[in-house]
Amino acid sequence: MVYGSSDNRVDLVFFSDGYVPEEKQRFINDAYALALEITGNQTFNTVKPLLNIWAAFSPSGESGLGQDGVLKDTPFGLYRNGTELRAVYYGKPEVADAACKSLGSQCDYPILLGNSPLYGGLGGRFTVITNSIANGPLILRHELGHSIIPVGEEYDGGYAYSGVNAADTPDAIGWGHWLTTPAPRVERSVMPMQTYPWTLLNTSTPWSVTFDSAGTYSRYLVRFSLSGLPEMGDARVTIDGKDLGWTPKVGLGMDRWHYDFLVEEGLGGGEHELVFELVNSEREGAAQLCNAEIIEYGDEDEFDMTPGAYSIYPTYSETNTTTYRPTNEDCLMRLVTASSFCSVCMEGLWLTLLKDVDLIDGFQESCSSGHTLSVQLVPVGQFRDAAVDIEEAYTISWYKDGVELPDLANLTMIEVGDAETYEVKVAFDTEEVRVDKEGRMKTGATYVTKEC
Repeated sequence: MVYGSSDNRVDLVFFSDGYVPEEKQRFINDAYALALEITGNQTFNTVKPLLNIWAAFSPSGESGLGQDGVLKDTPFGLYRNGTELRAVYYGKPEVADAACKSLGSQCDYPILLGNSPLYGGLGGRFTVITNSIANGPLILRHELGHSIIPVGEEYDGGYAYSGVNAADTPDAIGWGHWLTTPAPRVERSVMPMQTYPWTLLNTSTPWSVTFDSAGTYSRYLVRFSLSGLPEMGDARVTIDGKDLGWTPKVGLGMDRWHYDFLVEEGLGGGEHELVFELVNSEREGAAQLCNAEIIEYGDEDEFDMTPGAYSIYPTYSETNTTTYRPTNEDCLMRLVTASSFCSVCMEGLWLTLLKDVDLIDGFQESCSSGHTLSVQLVPVGQFRDAAVDIEEAYTISWYKDGVELPDLANLTMIEVGDAETYEVKVAFDTEEVRVDKEGRMKTGATYVTKEC
């Protein structure tokens, strides 16, 4: 997917790991499918004219990922630790760095694509993902959010809360211009329990955790993730003996998935128990409880769950330190199963990309039919190849010898004379950006015409 010269685009490159020579076409297909997933009508769709996306194949001596910290014969040494469907690590960062540098300006964000059908990834200098059908696109979106914008987590139980989507105190939010109501408040919620057991389930002893509730909240959410449980009836999840009615995501297979159960009634004060019970003994050795969390919420007047609402929502770190985020569950940095950034992160994405991309791609001068000068713009606004569902437009102003030419406003091609100096000023407006403190939505350039 090439939208312009690498000198004026942000380049994402998929590098192969764990694909043997005869799997080259599979890698290309996997990379192309992932690129389509993240740019098709969601996530990076509106900003894709600012990007180029490439695939670079390097054959591996062995297929798949390393396991238990043992690397396979692959270019970048991707591997897992233990049975966790969580992080995928790289054992040869110097090779990955050299591979990216060898492409010069054609590699801004390297993506190490591991040949594994199951959940896994990592952010940082290298975005690491797998070709998991269910989870590959989700993790790619999330990790690129860290890498490109860059923003921190929004989910509970982490530690990296930073960037435009995070605030240490309610008085220091950076998204005031996105608030739904002019009088901001902290939405009332609490997290009485969170755990990351990463434990294999068995049929002899159910896994359980107890926690205390103050009994002062009106609703609660049970959030957890499981892997190795492909069929209905493989497991049962209960809270205080009440079956939540868990069923696996259709077509998931043995992969990991995240599940939410919102209960529209409050927990009573005192101790409660959440239990995960493996029912199907054939799943022993594969069925795994990854994480679990309980969140309690105030009533509708105390906690706004409305999709699209922007307010001040608490986030609880691994040490139970409270920070704040812009939305409840409207961002893929909060909820990995979401397909889009919230408006705050999306604004950050535009402004970050425009730090490295000039809206003016260049000029073209022609003497073939009169003497004309054209300005070539990055194809967004009214110049997109395919329309998007947002309001956006360029404003174009021309100047000759420092004097504005209002009759030429918003034209991309003008008639000119020989050896004349023209200046063009361009401003881009999109509803996805409300505040541009650095002026990255505006640019200008000067051109001296030749003699025809």
